[in-house]
Amino acid sequence: MTPHRRILLFIAVGGCAALVHWSVVVALVRAFDLPPLAANVGGWAVAFGVSFAGQSALTFRGHGAPFWQSARRYLALSFGGFCANEVAYALLLRFSPWRFDVALAVVLVGVAFATYLLSRHWAFRS
Repeated sequence: MTPHRRILLFIAVGGCAALVHWSVVVALVRAFDLPPLAANVGGWAVAFGVSFAGQSALTFRGHGAPFWQSARRYLALSFGGFCANEVAYALLLRFSPWRFDVALAVVLVGVAFATYLLSRHWAFRS
């Protein structure tokens, strides 16, 4: 697969996962009046499944690493990204004038690039 195609697939899968993450957070805040940082945990958990399935089956298909090795590495990578996401989100919620949903969108886009690089060079490497 060409590098350009891989990047486009990563963006598509990551975009779907980010949309799922964002949608779950917004739904949890609005429907159950959860605090945004608590709802963010639920959003990440649901989006992780979408992200790993898509990245493994599409973006990094044929990567050569055993499934469980990639799954463990991707979970570690995703959890690390989530921790950075949660800290950045907390800071934006506290110090920016943005609504919770706008702040989350900014954070999700910001973490996506680092996730791609680490996925390509570590999680899906054999």
